[in-house]
Amino acid sequence: MPTEYDNDLLREGILRYKAREFEAARNYIQRALENADDLQTQAQANFYLSKLTDDPLQKRKFLEETLAIDMSHAEARRALAILDGKLKPAEIINPDALPAPAAGTVAVQADRFTCPKCGGRMVFAPDGVSLVCESCQRTQLVSAGVAGEEQDFFVAMANGKGFRKTISMKSFKCQGCGANFLLAPQQLSAACAYCGSVHVIALDELRDLIEPDAIIPLAFDQKQAVLYLVQWVEKNHFEPQGQVAAPRGLYLSVWTFDITGKIPWNGRVIRDRQEVPVSGEKTVSFGNICIPASHNLSGLLQKALAGFDLSSAPLYDPRYLAGWPAEIYELTMSEASLEARRIAVGQVRAIINSEFGHLTNLGYSTSAIMVDSFKLVLVPVWVTEITAHGRTGRVLINGLTGSVYSELPMHGLAGWIDDLFGK
Repeated sequence: MPTEYDNDLLREGILRYKAREFEAARNYIQRALENADDLQTQAQANFYLSKLTDDPLQKRKFLEETLAIDMSHAEARRALAILDGKLKPAEIINPDALPAPAAGTVAVQADRFTCPKCGGRMVFAPDGVSLVCESCQRTQLVSAGVAGEEQDFFVAMANGKGFRKTISMKSFKCQGCGANFLLAPQQLSAACAYCGSVHVIALDELRDLIEPDAIIPLAFDQKQAVLYLVQWVEKNHFEPQGQVAAPRGLYLSVWTFDITGKIPWNGRVIRDRQEVPVSGEKTVSFGNICIPASHNLSGLLQKALAGFDLSSAPLYDPRYLAGWPAEIYELTMSEASLEARRIAVGQVRAIINSEFGHLTNLGYSTSAIMVDSFKLVLVPVWVTEITAHGRTGRVLINGLTGSVYSELPMHGLAGWIDDLFGK
């Protein structure tokens, strides 16, 4: 039968620890662990024993025991990250006194993607594998290499990456529609991928951003994108009005999250014509929950994400952006993580309800849900607009698979192909 004896020992041990009576603290906390009759006491006892040893192996053992009992124990996760060298104590920020973000224009040393043969500008060819010179057409292979790695969410929140952006990257804002894009190093001009407005960049305007972890390269060119669009329109018997602009290629940002934990729940269900209480605990383990990182095209992008394998996306390389814009994320990592948690909890609720048919008064706790890791991935798309039946809607083409998605309802199409090609 549970007693307060173990908790009294633990409280006394913590008081001795704070009074710097370390030997007495160790004795009390060890006895508390030996007599613990609940998981919370076991977790806290192991954590404080980790603070009372300088032996790295013993410290790791106690911290891992703590996290095995309570994987959401924030202090133990932080201590283990420091022990593993993933987090330095000097990097830990006070969330109530966040450092000011970098401001102003800063000079940077950027790579020049120039042709080694003629000195012309090299741009990424939409074949997924090479740079090509705009002047002499010389090609240079870009090796995809290893997949981009996921980042530890807790470390990022502790050192501030979850609150402020961290890498200076050149950007421009479209004066026509207000969209924000990254620019490849040394790129001097750009056209907005949404409205087609052309801009000449007079200064290297920098923004502090989290650098992408991975990127899926464009797999085909504009001509092929047009063919995919033609096939889609013919298949759906769609009828655009007026000339359709050829699709424009760009990269969009997507956050991915791995979420784990447990959700204890309770509710009531009808059995034998009587309402009876039920309860339980669901284990949560979701990998690659995807959150579009900007509001533009987020609905269409969410549909298109099924066609991308984000878990094996190649490591980010700025050469992939040579000649192609990438929209800057609007949601920070911490903001996107809240949406990912909401999606994970919603899926667990749906599972619980499906198991019981008709469950009422469902209550649950999400305190043991945690985000393990995250990744920022750039994915390729082609976009254009179509007007039909007095309504204009955007069309998105998956830049890897060629699948097409539209904001417009599907109606009839006839005789628009010549307009698309400008005939």
